Amino acid sequence: MVALVIGLALFFDFTNGFHDTANAMATPIATGAIKPKTAVTLAAILNLVGAFLSTEVAKTVSGGIIREGSDGVLITPDIIFAGLMGAILWNMITWLKGLPSSSSHALFGGLIGAAIAGIGFNSVNLETLLQKVILPAVFAPVIAGIVAYVCTRLAYALTARHDPETGSKLTQKRGGFRTGQIFTSSLVALAHGTNDAQKTMGIITLVLIAAGTQAPGTGPQLWVIASCALAIAIGTYSGGWRIIRTMGSGLTEVKPAQGFAAETSTASAILASSHLGFALSTTQVASGSVIGSGMGRKGTTVRWNMVGKIALGWLFTLPAAGIVGALTALLVKTGVVGVVIAAVAGTAAVMFMFFFSRKSHVGHHNAVEVEEAGQAVRFAKKKALARARARAKAKADTDTPVTAGNTDAGATDASNVKDGQR
Repeated sequence: MVALVIGLALFFDFTNGFHDTANAMATPIATGAIKPKTAVTLAAILNLVGAFLSTEVAKTVSGGIIREGSDGVLITPDIIFAGLMGAILWNMITWLKGLPSSSSHALFGGLIGAAIAGIGFNSVNLETLLQKVILPAVFAPVIAGIVAYVCTRLAYALTARHDPETGSKLTQKRGGFRTGQIFTSSLVALAHGTNDAQKTMGIITLVLIAAGTQAPGTGPQLWVIASCALAIAIGTYSGGWRIIRTMGSGLTEVKPAQGFAAETSTASAILASSHLGFALSTTQVASGSVIGSGMGRKGTTVRWNMVGKIALGWLFTLPAAGIVGALTALLVKTGVVGVVIAAVAGTAAVMFMFFFSRKSHVGHHNAVEVEEAGQAVRFAKKKALARARARAKAKADTDTPVTAGNTDAGATDASNVKDGQR
């Protein structure tokens, strides 16, 4: 049973990897800063490295949320198996829908639901749950969004220049932000490895403690760290293109300066939470940063209907995974037959969702329209646009055709500006 749970935990780590690739690489892919396949390869390598940098979050999972050891309850591998089943199924459902939900909260929800159903409410440390899971889930995306908004406004303000003749502001070339995205997205991927891979380390450590092969209160062993790092790296390399499409173009149209600001905000929040031992949702932080950067760029639009769908996914993640974990825990309590039924049913559900997804395949070739999303577009002033229209009307009144040859640069620039791309 211990071997089965460890294998299931590593599979969850794999799903966590492809579920969260978008956190680091959706925006640089959307702006054309990094090619799609190169992006996921880079993210996989940095997730692998990041997993070795810290174990504070793993200790929170293994010895904080669920009471274990001589001073707590006796949690069994069966309960952990049930919790992982709830987390994996919710991860697959949200991946199929292209929703960037939290793999971390799915894990916590499944584990808490299974522990309550299998042991009782006293098995959950509510104080730790509130301080290190619930409160960060509420405040982290809001704070990251505000920081991304401010950074985006500053980025555009600092790179604007004035026309010496008219005194009006002109958009300067912002290719440097696209180059900078390579470094900021890499930092997000590294930070993701330091936070998310540790959650699976904590689960496996909890299994070993429950089986009596590791002392309570100790951190993850080296082989646990290495196997979890490898599992999340392989998952990251496999893509997760449906969620990349949502994060890269479903929330807002992303330009290089926005992407740079969003990634910087995301990396800062994740690294700070890893240092403090907060089991933060990197998906929520990344989504909040993208939304904030969209609000910060003048002329763009945030797609609030998609934001609403994502928010509902966040709201239901903990209880939905908890319900599945609780039902699985009740099933495995019946004995070996219940474990077999749960394992077969879970495997069948995962396989069904995988094959169903092939009907509308999303890959690196169609996840984001990179050329369109990454195109730099000049911002036309309202006064310039009004003057251009007035000149065109005056020429029309004198029966003078307006052609490419006799329309001045201001009118041409104004007519070429696409709605929402200023």
